[in-house]
Order: sequence, then structure tokens, then C-alpha cells
Amino acid sequence: MATPEVVRKTQIQGGSFLLEERSPEEIFTPEDFTEQHRLIAQTAEDFALKEILPNIENIEHKDFSLSRQLLRKAGELGLSSVDIPEAYGGMEMDKVTSAIIGEHIAKYAGFATTWGGHTGIGTLPIVYFGTEEQKKKYLPRLASGEMVGAYALSEASSGSDALNCRARAELSKDGQHYLLNGEKMWITNAGFADLFTVFAKIDGDRFTAFLVEKTFPGFAIGAEEHKMGIRGSSTCPIILNDCKVPVENVLGEIGKGHVIAFNILNVGRFKLGAMCVGGARVALEQAIGYAKQRKAFAKVIADFGLIREKLANMAVGIFVGESMIYRTVGMMDVAVSRIERSAAGAIEQIRKSIEEYAVECSIIKVWGSEMIDYVVDETVQIYGGYGFVEEYPAERAYRDARINRIFEGTNEINRLIISGFLLKRAMTGQLPLMPAIKKLMDEVLSGPGFGDQVEGLLSEERKLISNAKKLSLFAAGAAAQKYVDAIQEQQEVMGAMADMVIETYAMESALLRTEKLLTAKGEAASCLPIAMLQTYLSQGIVRTEAAARKIVAAVAEGDMLRTQMAMVRRLSKHDPFNTIALGQKIAARLIEAGRYTLG
Repeated sequence: MATPEVVRKTQIQGGSFLLEERSPEEIFTPEDFTEQHRLIAQTAEDFALKEILPNIENIEHKDFSLSRQLLRKAGELGLSSVDIPEAYGGMEMDKVTSAIIGEHIAKYAGFATTWGGHTGIGTLPIVYFGTEEQKKKYLPRLASGEMVGAYALSEASSGSDALNCRARAELSKDGQHYLLNGEKMWITNAGFADLFTVFAKIDGDRFTAFLVEKTFPGFAIGAEEHKMGIRGSSTCPIILNDCKVPVENVLGEIGKGHVIAFNILNVGRFKLGAMCVGGARVALEQAIGYAKQRKAFAKVIADFGLIREKLANMAVGIFVGESMIYRTVGMMDVAVSRIERSAAGAIEQIRKSIEEYAVECSIIKVWGSEMIDYVVDETVQIYGGYGFVEEYPAERAYRDARINRIFEGTNEINRLIISGFLLKRAMTGQLPLMPAIKKLMDEVLSGPGFGDQVEGLLSEERKLISNAKKLSLFAAGAAAQKYVDAIQEQQEVMGAMADMVIETYAMESALLRTEKLLTAKGEAASCLPIAMLQTYLSQGIVRTEAAARKIVAAVAEGDMLRTQMAMVRRLSKHDPFNTIALGQKIAARLIEAGRYTLG
């Protein structure tokens, strides 16, 4: 259940971070973990260290009987059932707990993929859309790990374009079964899963979800895919040849399969972001350990400035990622805490509460997957030639991380979701984006006095983020003026808008967490978070400005282009932070501790 600390917080509208200022007290951070959160974190950590890591070699060679055993053990510890209601054998805990467990399970990506596919997209469709009979039949067995779940949406010709699937379903003559025909591709856990959520079109046009057991007649599993990474997870196609599915195994409403498909991915995205942070933390620790013992030119490479700079930037990414993830799941928990669990329609309300933060979930997915790519790439670089050799951990981490930018919706699709969702909310009046853009444009025309006056510790940092928000609104307004309703077709512009939104959320999340730490611990004890914040802001504002320039250059020309570029320069102007000194401070503490730390 939601913790008392979370319940007291303000409910925040999804996507509103672009328009509203938040105070540190309104957000949840890792420093707010309760004793229960910490105990669960320790349980997940012990499970990863004692059960998962010693078995990596066997799992990498596809000993899936071992994977099933580990899922059973995770079920016994309650690590696979936090999102399942107590009435069906689950723990029914908050989303903060879900993220915490995901972080620790991610110590090895091969099993993390198996666990995530089972507990997330393999189970949640039934939690949120199942009938009472379906929940009673399947959820207790999924919670315990007795039954393994999988999710079959993608096809060879329709990966991101899921609604264009070719799989078909027809009602049998006796009306007792649907006969499914088609093939699904890249199905996680397919080689040993027991229950599949399969999407097909009834009579060729009504996109619908079905619960398909592997024992149903006409169901077959194809050969294992030979993958670049996450080799410890099972990935196979499934083949449906007049597969007989009882009519009572239709999941949700006929013709409404898209509601299931898209909503389940929201949860998958924030969990993936959490696992990216957990994986990055492991890679950083390995990089620090190697840098401290590898010698060159008569000293350890951890003494070299360019190596220290890499370590510092890796830690900064982890700090910002943690800040974004727990800010987001904290908002979800506030919304869910206000729902009476025993009331009729409670599960539907919970699902809608999570959907409210679809933009933030997509942001976390994109940002987290690209952050871990950077971290594992630099880990390989620190290991040098050994980073390219299978016997060392950097090589596997590098291969395993690449898939994160593809599954749970490609990063390209998620960027379009971020900007498209915000624009849709603006057009329907759910989010007052257009009035905010108009107000900003009026302020721009008011002349040189435009801008906020901010005072106090971190005042410059807060001003920089305030200007980043204005820059995002300004660029969005310029693009909307140019393209009007056709803006959805301008994918490059939509992608650049998403990049600005992502950076704004990342920068503000890091700032709010740092401010909260300052209040709790004081300036001296918060020197590392401050250094990490300033380092990230130096990078984030540059990326925000670059995206704004890209948009403005696409939508304006001549005098208008020059005027708008002047506005971009004005809003992105700031005094630079000394990132070399900041990086040295961060790296020195990391090397001393031998791991990621804020203390």
C-alpha cells in the first residue's frame, strides 16, 4: 500500500512540469524511502547477489529450467507480485517498490529481461483488464512463479505499428472458441512461458487481446533467436495455426485491444528506466574497480583526468536517472493512494492514474535507455582492449544494453508519444499549453526586461531551468504556428520538441532532489549532489538549445529566423559551470568509495 509520506503529497497532473513550478516537498526521491522500502531493497539485493549472479554462465547458455527456478524463488520472496492485488496472491504494494526491485534485479540484464517480461507485460494485462474468473485462475500462479507469463504483440511486419497486425481470430461455428492464425515475433520468455497475452484481429478488423495457454491446440513455439545481447533471456516466435482459444479467454473488450497494448507499456517503460539505472550502477562500479587496479605510465588509470571525467559523468547520469524515476513513481503513488481499493471499478481507476503519467513514463524510457548506453560504452573504453573480450563484464553489459532503445516502444516512437501526447492534451484543453505559449510570446515582445528574478542558493540553477522551460514552449509555439494541425507529420520537429521536454524534466528532477537534500542535510553534506546537478545542467542546456535551434531553423527564415534565434540565445544564455573541477570532485569521492555514492 502507499506509504503515509507519499499520501500527504499533492496530486500533480501529468505533463504539467512544463507549465508549473514544483517545490522539493512535492516530489518523492530515493532519500524518502521508508523502512519497508529499504527492507525490500535489501531482499532484492540479496536475491541478485546470491541467486542470480552465481548462475550467470548457465543462464547465458540458455538453461531456462534455471530461469524458471529463479522466478519461483523470486515469487516466494514476493519480488514478482508487488503489482498484483492481495486478493489474488499478490503483495499489492506501491510503484516505488516496483522500481526499487527492478533496480536490483537489473544486476544481470539477461534474467532482468525474463523477470520484467513475466512480472510486467506478462502479468499486468490480467491485473488491469482481466475478468474476476481470469484473475482467480491465473494471477495466483503468476504471482508465485508457478506459471510464467509472456506478451505477444509484435509481428515481423508490424513492430512499432502494432495495430497493423496480421494475426486473425474467427469465432468457431459452435461459438465456444476463437480460432487464431498468424505468427508473433520477438516474444520474451516464449521458450518456456505458460501463458501468453496475444493480440489478433477478430474478423480482420477488431483488434483484440486473448489469453492463450501454451497447451491450447494449434499453438507452437518457434526456434530461439540468436541475439546480440540479453542472451540469457528466451526470445522466440510463436505460431498460431487454428489455435483454439476459449471465448472466456478474451481479455478486455472485443475491438479494444489497443487500450490494453498501450496502457501496459506505460508501466513497462518506468520499470525499464529503473532497470537501466540499476544496470548503469553495476557498470560504474566495475569501471571504478578496474580503473583503480589497471596501471599505465607507472600509475593507475583512475588517476588520469580523462578517466575521472568519464566516471564522474557516469555517476551524474545515475543521479539524474534516480531523480526522474522516483519523482514519477511518487506521483503515481499519490494518485493511486486516493483510490478506495475495495470500491467498484478501483482497478480501472488505478490504470487511469498510471496512464496520467504516460509522458513521464516515455521520458524515463528514452532517457534511461540512452543513459545506460553511454555508461556501458564508457565502461568498455575504460577497460580498453579487455572491454572487447568476453571474459570481462564490460563486453556483455555493452551488448545487453542496446536492446533497451528498441523494446517497450522504440525511442523514436516514444519521442513522438511525448510531444504528441502533450499537443493532444493542449488541443483538448486538458493541459493549458497553448495559453502558456501565447503568454510567453507576449512576454517576448515586451522587450529586454523579460525574465524571472531568482535569489538564494541554487538560484542560478533554478533560473536556467526556468529558461529551459520557456525555450521549450517558445520552440513548440513557433512550430505550432508554422505547421498547425499538420505538425504531427513533421517527425523531425516532433522529435526535437521531445528532446527539449526530456531535458527539461531531467534537469528539474535533479534540481528538486538537490534542493531537498540541501534542506535535509545542509550545503556541506550536499556538495556531491550539487556538483552532479551543475555538471548535468551544463550538458542539458546545451542539448536543449541545440534542439531549439533545429526547430527554429526549420520553421522560420529571413528576419523572422534572426528574431527567433536571438530569442533562443537569450533564453539559453548562462554563465558556465567549471565542469572540470566539478568532475574532479565527483570522481575523487567515487574512487575513494569504490562505487556510486552521494556521500
